[in-house]
Amino acid sequence: MPEQDPIVRRSNFDEVALGFSEETAVIEAQRCILCKKPQCIDGCPVGIDIPGFIKKIAEKDFESAIGIMKDQNSLPAICGRVCPQETQCEAKCVLGIKDKPVAIGRLERFIADWERDVSGIKSPERAKQLGKKVAIVGAGPAGLTCAGDLAKKGYDVTIFEALHATGGVLRYGIPEFRMPNTIIDAEVDYVKQLGVDIQCNIIIGLTFTMDELFEQGYKAIFLGTGAGLPNFMNIPGESLNGIYSANEFLTRNNLMRGYLFPEYDTPIGVGKNAAVIGGGNVAMDSIRTALRLGAEKAYIIYRRSEVELPARIEEIHHAKEEGVIFRILTNPVRYIGDENGWVKAMEVLEMKLGEPDDSGRRRPLPIEGSNYIIEVDTVVVAIGTSPNPLLMRVTSGLETSRWGTINIDEKTGMTSIPGVFAGGDIVTGAATVIEAMGAGKIAARGMHEYITGK
Repeated sequence: MPEQDPIVRRSNFDEVALGFSEETAVIEAQRCILCKKPQCIDGCPVGIDIPGFIKKIAEKDFESAIGIMKDQNSLPAICGRVCPQETQCEAKCVLGIKDKPVAIGRLERFIADWERDVSGIKSPERAKQLGKKVAIVGAGPAGLTCAGDLAKKGYDVTIFEALHATGGVLRYGIPEFRMPNTIIDAEVDYVKQLGVDIQCNIIIGLTFTMDELFEQGYKAIFLGTGAGLPNFMNIPGESLNGIYSANEFLTRNNLMRGYLFPEYDTPIGVGKNAAVIGGGNVAMDSIRTALRLGAEKAYIIYRRSEVELPARIEEIHHAKEEGVIFRILTNPVRYIGDENGWVKAMEVLEMKLGEPDDSGRRRPLPIEGSNYIIEVDTVVVAIGTSPNPLLMRVTSGLETSRWGTINIDEKTGMTSIPGVFAGGDIVTGAATVIEAMGAGKIAARGMHEYITGK
């Protein structure tokens, strides 16, 4: 995949990966051996006919390729950019046993970009209307997928979105250099063309309750509100100025265009020394954003070893190329402020790995007396998120786990309230875009079966 030069891209928010050319895509597609029992499909949470669309690319029949893709996936340009194919479909590719697997994700991006930029996205045929209304709460990947699948079945679908723009975590949580807003806009527009009505600035639980939605004639409701409540470490000094949650930092930058201040009205200050606590994709997005906002030194502070880093290998590689300094086996214990209440340093402790914990990863253990100080004037805490408790607090009978996530029937997506379904991060906690989309598809099937009495 051709990419921007690291020295150039660390100063701009343009997309890093530039996409396959037509020639490269065809050559890559021709590597597929079209297995009789393709395991790659089993590795795809939304069940795309992967050999089918790749075969059409190899034959240069791009029109048929995008048709096969969109039969199961209404958001291919998004999945082709941010889904961890290396641990899902590509991990199942038999070519990967002795060689590199087929670059399924890059081919998915290619065919989606070809349709948008060359062919033009064609308006899909509207399904015969059933005259039954369903409500989707949240316009993120789970909600958009669920809405698209139900619209294809002929339902009258309305999405209620709390923010002023659609996309959920795709728009507020992923930087432009990985997920341009123009891509999100095009994918959301396709869902609208399926017949989905999207209403923004409506908070279910405040603007309307779920009981009121049922009273308005909705036959079933899907909850796809994600996990937008940031987690913190609760260590001394965490309330100092200059310390952000990853949610706030990325939302101010991405959704509210802080990187274009003062052209846009959202200021976002980053000093000379920025640090991000955590090792996932959100942490990589945050520290690479800090670099682009002017940080001279950028640190990833992660309490386990590099082997345990949960971020995609590609994102770690890009961060290193751009100059990010990795302080692994390191954990902050307190933040130190100046006389004006701004963070100026943090005290960290070196760690060692013990026996595996419940996650299967080796447990990090502190090394006594190994404390030292790192100068920082911006810190972003990216150690995970939880669902916002608002909806659960105002909805009686909705069963939740001890982590605040919603309990569901995994086969149907139905919650403890008949007719109310859920999926994505509100059920699993923070996970991947494609897993949320898979949950949206399961819930769409469950809602259809519930409404039709099957």
